[in-house]
Amino acid sequence: MSDGTGTGMRAATEASGAAAEAGEVVTVPASHQGYPGIAFGGYVAGLLAARAAADTVRVDFRAATPVDTPLRVTGLDHGGAQLSDGTGAVFATATPVPGLSVSAAPDAPSWDQAAAAAEAFRTAGPTGLAADGTVVDCFGCGPRPPGRGLRQCCMPVPGRDVVATAWTAHPAFADARGLMRAELLWAVLDCPTAWAGVHAGRLRPGAVTASLTATLLRPVAAGEDLITYAWPIATQGRKHTMGAVVTTERGEPCAVGEALWIDPRRESGVRGN
Repeated sequence: MSDGTGTGMRAATEASGAAAEAGEVVTVPASHQGYPGIAFGGYVAGLLAARAAADTVRVDFRAATPVDTPLRVTGLDHGGAQLSDGTGAVFATATPVPGLSVSAAPDAPSWDQAAAAAEAFRTAGPTGLAADGTVVDCFGCGPRPPGRGLRQCCMPVPGRDVVATAWTAHPAFADARGLMRAELLWAVLDCPTAWAGVHAGRLRPGAVTASLTATLLRPVAAGEDLITYAWPIATQGRKHTMGAVVTTERGEPCAVGEALWIDPRRESGVRGN
């Protein structure tokens, strides 16, 4: 896009990235969990991305990040950042990468299609992504009330290998300017890619996010009606790559992402392990 937003985001990330060189303590609250006791990956990615000096960042998850635990963000060479604890254990790293192209994404569904998909999710009742099929109180797609979760409840768009949901940016997730905080817009891109893998690909329950890459294209205002849609890109063994885009109700892109998910290992002795 050419409205200058990217330049402003770059300046902000350069400033915060410089601060991260000396180290900064962050704590992910328990309310922002994915699987129980584990920080929601998309939120962790957004925290690190905000401290990397680039418009597009890939965040690689090295280990499960605990909630309610003080952790340290430090700057890396070439504008990256990493999240670690006091022992030096690294949980995630952020690396600047070339920008993602919205032109490579499938056409966005209409608002009515996305709203119908969201309603189908609610009608079907909570469906768990955990390995045993239980419902997880996930910050991204769990059955939470507005303002306590992102409610990225995606179901298939009929006739297409795309999942989608319609949602409204809640004021609880906005900054002092009334804009959705960047780390939360990053977080929105996480769960839809999992649902794309489940409904339109071959992702197995219990899978985890190995990496998340995103480019934020424009700010999102509190109260703005939005569409998130996602689709499978490639599968190789236990590795599944999915794409996701957030658009306005009219289809203007706000963010584009790409996630790598890893299936859990099969139990010993099961063919295909």
